[in-house]
Amino acid sequence: MRRFLAALRFLTILPLPGTWGTGEADLAGSVPFFPVVGVLLGALSALVAWGVSAVAPPLVASAVIVVLLLTFSGGLHVDGLADSADGLLSARPRERVLEIMEDSHVGAFGVVAIVCVLLVKFASLASLPLANLWRAAFLMPLVGRCALVVHMVLLQYVRPGGLGSVFFRSRPIAGAVVAVTVLVLGSWAVVGTDTLVVVGGSAAVTLGLAAYFHYRLGGATGDTLGATCEIVEIVPAFALALSPWAQ
Repeated sequence: MRRFLAALRFLTILPLPGTWGTGEADLAGSVPFFPVVGVLLGALSALVAWGVSAVAPPLVASAVIVVLLLTFSGGLHVDGLADSADGLLSARPRERVLEIMEDSHVGAFGVVAIVCVLLVKFASLASLPLANLWRAAFLMPLVGRCALVVHMVLLQYVRPGGLGSVFFRSRPIAGAVVAVTVLVLGSWAVVGTDTLVVVGGSAAVTLGLAAYFHYRLGGATGDTLGATCEIVEIVPAFALALSPWAQ
């Protein structure tokens, strides 16, 4: 229970009472519960999407979902996206890139990255039939949290003492197996035969980002984890928007 609460505390802004799940050991062991949190957030997103789409036009419903996804983490992941873009797109040496990413100020690259990611999320959702809006809303937070676990297995942490260092103390291979299993089962439950498109696309983007971060930084940071979550969240809506079977 402590580890599950630790995952909830880290990945969401839900106000949890007490101090359970606040210790480092709880945080370090919470990784296998990231996909479970993704399912819970996905269920909440799907419920909101279903309710809003019943009374509002597609553009409004899509905007509500994008804002809801942004709110789940209190902006933590989008902050990581901005910091990652400022550093990685600066064409500076590795050491300087890490310094830029650690700076709390948001630069031009960070602003552009946030606008582009949120715009693609919104456009992809708005392109879906209303019947499929809740399906994308369910899968988006799920694939984002599963991608975090995969990066924790594939990459080493390159900023000792950083926010995410506790999760990299041991390779959470079991957590990655759980993440992939939950993602496949959750995707099959809501989109059926489009599972291959959603899971395959999510895997491709997740692995591509991991390879890029390894090439540029030698591993991951808390900021790159946030960037990964935000970018991979695009995939389900984008894939369903393009899939002829989901129309």
